Amino acid sequence: MTRRKTIPDKQVLDTLFELMMKTGPDGLTFALAAKASGLSAATLVQRYGNRERMVEAILSQAWDRLDAETKAADDDEDLSPEGAIKLLLRLMSPDTAERDATDGLLLLREDIRNPRLRERGAAWGRALVSALGRRLSSDPQEADILGWQMAALWQGAHTWWAFDQTVPADLAIRQALNDWLQRR
Repeated sequence: MTRRKTIPDKQVLDTLFELMMKTGPDGLTFALAAKASGLSAATLVQRYGNRERMVEAILSQAWDRLDAETKAADDDEDLSPEGAIKLLLRLMSPDTAERDATDGLLLLREDIRNPRLRERGAAWGRALVSALGRRLSSDPQEADILGWQMAALWQGAHTWWAFDQTVPADLAIRQALNDWLQRR
């Protein structure tokens, strides 16, 4: 008979996500994970098998959360260019903008290297582009092109903001998106 889990996976993985944002995927060890989660390293090995599968579980849950946040924003925001901007800004917390633009790149590297996580990212990208495109054009082909352009601009504006940071991230990114909308 297996023992009942005293700390649910979701809680453990949320805690380990925050730790991994500090250590990067390569710096996450079972010893650090045990200390942060309150579980023994042996328990973590029983749950996840090895460090690579633990990292994959952490990032898979992060993709689940981003998928849910994207769907909620897609369901809530107006089908308009302003709705597209609001959707994107909902996916970027001003409180963690710098961390997400810097430390998040280490996680993105892991997502790209792992085939299962890479597919999760690709699927999320397609869903995001579809949500943006529906707000930018009623023509399906044009909507797809504009959705990809807006998503790329959003990511690029976030990255470039991280170098400058003279204004809050949400203001800088909103301005970049508004400028693009006015010129397209």
